[in-house]
Amino acid sequence: MQGMQGMQGMQERQGIGFFEKYLTVWVILCMGAGVAIGRFLPGIPEFLSRFEYARVSVPIAVLIWLMIYPMMMKVDFASIRNIRKNPRGLVVTWVTNWLIKPFTMFGIASFFFYVVFKNFMPAETARQYLAGAVLLGAAPCTAMVFVWCHLTRGNAAYTVVQVATNDLIILVAFVPIVALLLGVSEIMVPWDTLFLSVILFVVIPLSAGAITRSLMIRRRGEAYFTRQFLPRWNGVTILGLLLTLLIIFSFQGETILSQPLDILMIAVPLVIQTFLIFFIAYGWCRLWKLPYEIAAPAGMIGASNFFELAVAVAISLFGTQSPAALATIVGVLTEVPVMLILVRIANRTQPYFK
Repeated sequence: MQGMQGMQGMQERQGIGFFEKYLTVWVILCMGAGVAIGRFLPGIPEFLSRFEYARVSVPIAVLIWLMIYPMMMKVDFASIRNIRKNPRGLVVTWVTNWLIKPFTMFGIASFFFYVVFKNFMPAETARQYLAGAVLLGAAPCTAMVFVWCHLTRGNAAYTVVQVATNDLIILVAFVPIVALLLGVSEIMVPWDTLFLSVILFVVIPLSAGAITRSLMIRRRGEAYFTRQFLPRWNGVTILGLLLTLLIIFSFQGETILSQPLDILMIAVPLVIQTFLIFFIAYGWCRLWKLPYEIAAPAGMIGASNFFELAVAVAISLFGTQSPAALATIVGVLTEVPVMLILVRIANRTQPYFK
């Protein structure tokens, strides 16, 4: 109980920070800088490409750990013992995130890449864009949902339970869902690389975050951990993300310059999917007469993505210069402005839950 109270206290003080609020701007700036590096300083991406092990870029792996590790420290897995309290909210979250979201993403992205935009991109490029979309759809939000919970005045303690259980489900559901959907798309998936990606970018940072949280609270107390230790890591995640994007865009420079409309074509199905999943979860909570403070975060968790994981796995499976990696980056580009729109929608529709 103490851990949940600590998280709730942290959320009461937390709003969306300066860097998070303008994340789309920083992503665009990194896009421009990365493209310029790839065009005028090609020796830099060529040098970085040498540091690779088992198809995993070591520099990018280090940066992604810097992104994910601070997030995992925020998750209180001890809160899972409260799973019996209002379980219907958890049912909405689990079913929406794991039985609906990956498959609607696959369907919507397939329709746009294979039908609507068929004449604007080669078949292999369409398959890889679909792969990137699938990776986004199979990874529900882990960290930013705490910010969305705060902005919608959601139940922070309940959101902790939703996020903690989702993180555990990722360990067993992410690989088979991705393999299934990519297999249907006739995309060859090296299972060993997929499992290695989950171990590197979920299991290791998840374990490290949980151990760090437990040790720090045991030694210094809950108040120190939430008020002093965690805030020190606030900028690390964003810095790791932006440096990762800078490297990826340096590899993607030629593709972006030669096919700028691809960014827009990738964004269309991702944005539609985001709105759809939010209204599925949010509307379901309304039909079940769940309170607003549970409904709003439930919709936000499904709508937003664990894009750090999606980016990491796309790079591991397809490489930094792949269209699949570009598709996951567009997910980063669109997420914050779309989620802020959904926050406004949730706040304005709160009276319907009374």
